[in-house]
Amino acid sequence: MLVTILAFSCQDQLQEEEVAPLAASSESMLQTKTRHGKYMLYKAEYITSGEGKEVGNVVYFNHRGNKQLSDDFVEDYSEDGTSDITYYVDNNRPSEDLSADVTEAAIDRAMDTWDDATCSDLGMTKVPYDGRTTGFISALFGYGGSYDYVADVVHAGWLPAEFFDMIRPGGSYNILAVTFTLIYVDAEGYPTDMDGNGKADVAWREIYYNDAFTWNDGYTYDVETVALHEAGHGLSQDHFGKAFVTLGNGKLHFAPRAMMNAAYSQVQTEISGTDLAGHCSNWANWAK
Repeated sequence: MLVTILAFSCQDQLQEEEVAPLAASSESMLQTKTRHGKYMLYKAEYITSGEGKEVGNVVYFNHRGNKQLSDDFVEDYSEDGTSDITYYVDNNRPSEDLSADVTEAAIDRAMDTWDDATCSDLGMTKVPYDGRTTGFISALFGYGGSYDYVADVVHAGWLPAEFFDMIRPGGSYNILAVTFTLIYVDAEGYPTDMDGNGKADVAWREIYYNDAFTWNDGYTYDVETVALHEAGHGLSQDHFGKAFVTLGNGKLHFAPRAMMNAAYSQVQTEISGTDLAGHCSNWANWAK
């Protein structure tokens, strides 16, 4: 199966090419039943470091059907039986650079930033850390974990470089973090659309951070900044903005600059403009 990534030509604007991702087989993606049926890995959205010419993109794993659907949570259809958006921070896979207390606090701030958007009422609820093993994707790719639902958005911790090479060739060198989406599927393995909105129904999402990079609290690479970006994916936001490179110095630039740009640029711990507009358009009617 081919997926689209972005690469540079001799021009100063990004062009597209196709490559095959290194991923688990489709047979192993279809897993056991939840309270609402079967679920499977659907896609991965990643952010890059901003060093070099690679930018983040989406890798699709589900090849059923002739097109890729958008995807979103279904109100009152969560595995926990509520319309509240829950999240969990797994401290079993800590960063080599920072303590679990520091990274958890940074992630909490990122989740609070999205929750504080006045246009939406997510009912954001943190599931307290209790030492349990988490990680559908880490288990699927051989890094230990669990196929069980824990929360709607799971910050599943820091994994070694090799894990990110399984997302795309050479991914360990430039993927800072990645958000995986798991969706519900019917008996034939096709995405369900229980609310009839034309979007695949999300079961939950998992976020992983690349421990090959040096992580910091308040400067590059800032945990809160990256967590805020990935939490945006966790809450159904896509990448936004067009990427360019300055030929003189090879630096990446985005227009417009936004939290949901596909590469890291600098510490950014607030959302506004296009990021807020995207969030509001998706969540304004949630739990109304």
